[in-house]
Amino acid sequence: MSRDFLSVDDLGSDEVQALLDRSAELKADRSEAASALRGRSVALIFEKPSTRTRVSFEVAVAETGGTPIVLSAAELQIGRGETIEDTGRTLSRFVHAIVLRTFEQERLEILAKAATIPVINALSDFEHPCQVLADLFTVREHKGRLAGLKLAYMGDGNNIAHSLLLGCAKTGMHVRVATPPGYEPIPQVVQRAEELAAVSDGSVLITHDPAEGAEGADVLYTDVWASMGQEAEADERTLVFPAYRLDGVALGRAKEDVIVMHCLPAHRGQEITGEVIDGAHSVVWDQAENRLHVQKALLIWALAED
Repeated sequence: MSRDFLSVDDLGSDEVQALLDRSAELKADRSEAASALRGRSVALIFEKPSTRTRVSFEVAVAETGGTPIVLSAAELQIGRGETIEDTGRTLSRFVHAIVLRTFEQERLEILAKAATIPVINALSDFEHPCQVLADLFTVREHKGRLAGLKLAYMGDGNNIAHSLLLGCAKTGMHVRVATPPGYEPIPQVVQRAEELAAVSDGSVLITHDPAEGAEGADVLYTDVWASMGQEAEADERTLVFPAYRLDGVALGRAKEDVIVMHCLPAHRGQEITGEVIDGAHSVVWDQAENRLHVQKALLIWALAED
């Protein structure tokens, strides 16, 4: 059975919890699934630069007994005009899954429709679902639960914000997104998150007030102000976003035992201060490590389990 993972919303709430449970088992014993993907090959295609996604996926495939094949667009014929559909059809004859880090979400959807093997979204401009699965795992690891917790995301309403809205709403969390006017998450995602929250007893709040966002938060989360592809807007965004920085003021508005998260890479002194990212509340490095364990669980779910 081919299981694509293009969006957090591709998983039911029970599937999310099952993947988090499996991730915990795999973290407790990194050799526990050493043969789960034996005889399987996974194409890892990166049309955008990557540190954590590339390394964690490559190690995840190797440590579960599979063969990772890491490719850039320049190494494939898609760099010379071959369609993403034809690339998917061809790779389906060679490998057992495709992990793609790309720009438009539409490319992932087109690839998944053409391919006959699982396709996993390793980041698009619309969502970063693998990151947010690891985020949920990290929150549960440190807080013991997800339902009922308040997560405040501060900054740009980008792909991380989209996946957090869906993931938090799906698991019964109270998610707040605080952005400057004009930088909100897209309305369709907010609407879907509200629908999910109505079922899970969670809630969704979009605000322009950073104080309202951070107030009483169990989790404070941020990301870069200008994502890949938005470099030309970096100077303008630097003028707009400082009020949403994770600093001592933001921590003071949150709960005393708040945890601080950032999906990395961080621009210290912009969206987060060095004092906060290196401070006692930061779980950023656990968050980065957990990409490995969650992606192992996800690969096994997509490839090795019926």
